[in-house]
Amino acid sequence: MLASHARFLASGAWALALITVGPFAPSAFAAKSAPAQPAPPRSAPETQAKMDMSGAVALASHRAVYELTLSKSVGSKSPTAAHGRIAFDFAGSPCEGYVQNFRQLTELQPAEGPTRVSDMHSATFEDPDGKSFDFKMRTSVDDGAAEAVDGKASKIANGPLSVHLAKPKRSKFDLAPDIAFPTEHLRRILAAAQAGKSSIEVKVFDGSETGEKVYETTTFIGHPIAAPVIEQAAKIPVLENMRRWPVSISYFDAGKKDDGPSYTLSFDLYENGISRALKLDYGDFVLAGEMSSLELLNEPACHK
Repeated sequence: MLASHARFLASGAWALALITVGPFAPSAFAAKSAPAQPAPPRSAPETQAKMDMSGAVALASHRAVYELTLSKSVGSKSPTAAHGRIAFDFAGSPCEGYVQNFRQLTELQPAEGPTRVSDMHSATFEDPDGKSFDFKMRTSVDDGAAEAVDGKASKIANGPLSVHLAKPKRSKFDLAPDIAFPTEHLRRILAAAQAGKSSIEVKVFDGSETGEKVYETTTFIGHPIAAPVIEQAAKIPVLENMRRWPVSISYFDAGKKDDGPSYTLSFDLYENGISRALKLDYGDFVLAGEMSSLELLNEPACHK
């Protein structure tokens, strides 16, 4: 899920900035992914969200790029300029599981000092039932050495969520059983939106930072949006008549909700899981993300 990765990934003034995002490196979980080929044009009768065999809305396999700009900056220590790009691939099905490849290259100009540049890659695989989660991440700032996280998390029936890390150091630890992985989090948000709920709270583990982080999240969901979209990339038949909701997710450090969110991510969420109109709020500055390209990918047949 895009929302799980579009965040500031280091302390201090980083950037969201990009010169060029190249192709993703091959995913460590590519053997489990859906074919990443352009989908054929879809006719008008297919513009409604597809359903899987369980009755839930199927998540669309897609590749999207978002251009990031500084939309708000408050205080003397806030950045004076920021630019960036997020490139995001999502593929899979309720039969095969879900693969996400994510890259965020960012550049931020602080009020004083040189421009800071960061680069974050992640590749994850989540099984169809949200019971296991493989993750590989790499982050770097300026010309510093890259920091890597590599691990696997799994849920045991009537037991805890167990995490095995290979990097940054080998370790094993257990977390509470009520924690969701990213795609399961997305499905819960969509289910809540479809049921007319205005908010949900979910604990989320996505392997970020050192692979030990758990976020407590609060998601607010607005009424379906009727206004036309602005971005040309989102003006495609498959999205034309599809419901979408304004969604805002606040991420809190575990046990620290009284301290306020670490950051808040807002966006329009389509019924098939595609996001547009991103807003990343870090408190003293806000970044806006406009979808610049969207490509639907072929989806594997699934009769689950």
